[in-house]
Amino acid sequence: MSTAGELHQRGVAATNAGRYVVARRLLLRARDAATETQLEAEIESSLAHVEAETGDTAAALQRCEQVLAATVLDDRIRGSVLSQRAMLLMLSGRTSDALTDFAAAIALLGDEHALLGRALLNRGGVHLRHQDLELANVDFDRAIPHLQLAGLEVEAAMARHNLGYCRLLAGELVQALALMDAAAPVLAPLSPVSEAIGQQDRAEALLAAGLEADGRRALEAAGRAYGVRRLRRRQAEAELALARAVLFRDPAEAMVRARQAARRFRRVNAPAMADRAESVRLVAELRGHRLVSGRVDEAEGLARSLAADGAGWDSLSLRFQVAGGLARLGQVDGARTRLADLRIGRRSPLAVRLLAREARAELAAAEGRRRDALRHLRSGLVDLHAWQSSFGSLDLQTGVAGQGVRLGVRGLALAVDSRRPAVLLEWSERARMLASRVQPVRAPEDEELVADLAELRGLASGEGSHDAAREGELRQRVRERAWQHRGSGEVADPVTLPELRSALDAETALVAYVVTAEALVALVVTDAGATWVDLGVRGVLDDLVGGLLPDLDVAAADLSEPMAGAVRGALAVRLDQLAALLVAPVLEAVGERRVVLTPSGVLAGVPWTLLPGYVGRPVTVAQSATSWLARRTTPLRTTTAGFVAGPRVLRAEDEVNAAAKEWPSARVLVGAAATAGAVSELAEQVDVLHVAAHGRHSAENPLFSGLLLADGSWFGYDIDRLRAVPDVVLLSACEVGRSTVRWGEELIGMSAAWLHAGARCVIASAAAVNDQAAYDVLVAVHQQLSTGVDPAAALAAAVPAVSTGTAPVPLVCFG
Repeated sequence: MSTAGELHQRGVAATNAGRYVVARRLLLRARDAATETQLEAEIESSLAHVEAETGDTAAALQRCEQVLAATVLDDRIRGSVLSQRAMLLMLSGRTSDALTDFAAAIALLGDEHALLGRALLNRGGVHLRHQDLELANVDFDRAIPHLQLAGLEVEAAMARHNLGYCRLLAGELVQALALMDAAAPVLAPLSPVSEAIGQQDRAEALLAAGLEADGRRALEAAGRAYGVRRLRRRQAEAELALARAVLFRDPAEAMVRARQAARRFRRVNAPAMADRAESVRLVAELRGHRLVSGRVDEAEGLARSLAADGAGWDSLSLRFQVAGGLARLGQVDGARTRLADLRIGRRSPLAVRLLAREARAELAAAEGRRRDALRHLRSGLVDLHAWQSSFGSLDLQTGVAGQGVRLGVRGLALAVDSRRPAVLLEWSERARMLASRVQPVRAPEDEELVADLAELRGLASGEGSHDAAREGELRQRVRERAWQHRGSGEVADPVTLPELRSALDAETALVAYVVTAEALVALVVTDAGATWVDLGVRGVLDDLVGGLLPDLDVAAADLSEPMAGAVRGALAVRLDQLAALLVAPVLEAVGERRVVLTPSGVLAGVPWTLLPGYVGRPVTVAQSATSWLARRTTPLRTTTAGFVAGPRVLRAEDEVNAAAKEWPSARVLVGAAATAGAVSELAEQVDVLHVAAHGRHSAENPLFSGLLLADGSWFGYDIDRLRAVPDVVLLSACEVGRSTVRWGEELIGMSAAWLHAGARCVIASAAAVNDQAAYDVLVAVHQQLSTGVDPAAALAAAVPAVSTGTAPVPLVCFG
């Protein structure tokens, strides 16, 4: 028969695992069997913990008060009960009282490693609630060795996980995930609840990295796990995290989720957490333009309550958002009064600094001070870029850009309103492809990543039985190992209008296409000057771009007449209409020059080489004017060439063999020789690389877009592993020129991966390409390239206009 002490330890273990029904049963048995006063006090303290976790914080506090008041306790037990009461006070929102109890407990516990480690772990949680990351880090760091000496590996893993959460709040996403993942093998197997807690915190890191779908799925799963076990406080925390995740994208959904979370918090007597949920609900109303005077007063009260609970950053965020909302609604006096008393510093969290910049910009704009508004927005984006540049991964760089999307969008709108070409160019550069201005760093060798990619290639190619779970695990590992690549910390300043004009020769024009929520504008820059062109309203563009890629895909198929003529005729009409909107109005300013385009994200799939007015003209689509100028600093290398034909592509081998004849000593990989390893080796050794293969764009995870080779897919992540890259890459494959648009202006896909790795030019298509048409065009391109003609000019000479008799070739020169 188990002793009272053994039953108590089993009850504590069940509590840590989230098995509260079992824990309560064991602890009640332990209490009934206890004969020692000190042990009975410990058991009562553990019962209080279970009561708190299952929603009865008031009963738990009362239990602790009774033990402390009625029993003569030694220092060890008194410290233990004080520590438990401190935890309950924190859950009740009495965080200052909690810190007082924790300090008293820690002073009593001396070298009691188990109890001291737990007290430090829990006090670190209070510091987290107070958003004091420095003190939280100290307590979690101190707790780990004490817990390990006591043999409490589960609690040590909890401290390690919480250290990861501190890193998350500090914006150190990679370190956060590494610490959480190190703790997960210990914590996740304990119970579904323990696994859900880990996944919930991990989801917040994924959301901060811009992976909204992944983070949302994890939060919803955690919420379901808590709901099944009636852990209403935990369920409310997951709902609150979801509300924050969708706050700016879908204020209506955020309002519903935050309101539900607030109700749950109140039911479990957690008023401080209810206040946090209500603050999110209020911001959602504000973002949905539903703010009224009564809500402003409510927000002020909530901000005071949050500050009193130690949530100073949450309080400040709410105040900034209310002030910015008032400014947007034209209530300038109210906004000015509130902002006058708000201050931030360099140590303020990035999210708070960005909200402060946004609010001050809104006030300046409402008062007609456009220059000051743009100055605030510019400062916010500079802060964002400094953080963004700490990451080496293109995936992570483009993902975290979402933190500043509102500033970029607002800056673009103000720039369009300014009617000043220099301002429009600056904000066209600042708001688009933020990642393109981060100085890239070559990724270090990582044999584990190489091995994971090789295994994933085999699974994706269908070798053996398909293991979807293993494939998902490998994709996550590859992605997050790539994230560990540190960035340069360097961001190029956007090119100015005078710098751009002086860099352009007489034969080149740059056309910056800017799309806002309402307007469509182009800025044509040449060595002779800059011309502002108003193109129309956004709605007309959306109608023409919608359905464009499917139309191109169908037109590329081998169709019989009269279907072929009808489909290609309809496509030609759509392209004519697009050209009338986008091209015809700028041609007077462009003249006969070649063009470099910097289009907004909504234009990512446009086949510019097929638009009348640009047909036959050298066209380069650049990520930004800044990155295009940087790539022009050295001559293009086009001395050596390599060719690859993937499996099951009609005429692929004919295409690469015919094109290779235009180059002396060209290397060709076909059939079984065209493996990922061999292609990677070839890519590192040639100036020009041509791959004819089936391609697939992965919208959910664009760097898993790939080209199908003999042994499976060659992914975007493989490109980042190359020690050297060609200057010119030609991808004769469907879809691989397609990009996923993140946060409106951040493009990511195979073309972006090549450019990020250092390629100067990528010729690819966002849509399907007819095999015979690709053969004809690309062989003609190589005839020009091999004689020194630049890629854009070679492509322009080879791509025909769309007609009813021929399949379109929507190849575009990126770079």
